[in-house]
Amino acid sequence: MTALSKRRFLRLESLEALREELDRIESADRAGMLKATGDWTPGQILMHLAAWIDYGYEGYPMKRLPFFLRWILRRSLPRMLRSGMRSGVRIPGVKEGTYGQADESTEVALAKYRKSIDRLGRGDACLHDSPAFGPMSSEDRIRLNLRHAELHLSFLDY
Repeated sequence: MTALSKRRFLRLESLEALREELDRIESADRAGMLKATGDWTPGQILMHLAAWIDYGYEGYPMKRLPFFLRWILRRSLPRMLRSGMRSGVRIPGVKEGTYGQADESTEVALAKYRKSIDRLGRGDACLHDSPAFGPMSSEDRIRLNLRHAELHLSFLDY
């Protein structure tokens, strides 16, 4: 059975629902019941999700994608915001396929991710446009980060 087939279904409709999911993850971790079914540890997953929120405020570790790719991705954004993100997508030319998956303990990574979520939820102005989608509304940034969380947190089981 592959990691993809072991994933659980997860749908998050709000940042509050995401916070509740993180509370369940934290409880499972403390009880020694948290399992990662993919290639990353729980800490790597949580740090990755936090990093991608923070990049909008602090700068992205990559250049803007070529126009044609941005055009395609921008056209796919409404579907992605509605239906979710596909697993296995890799950023071309990036050795690990993506950025921000520092390996921290689940406890440290949860604290970092919660701070990032709070920042996103306050509606702080993002200083950097998405290198894939360009400028985004605060609402779309939240929805995109919820879909991103659904993708990665679905690899955690408790």
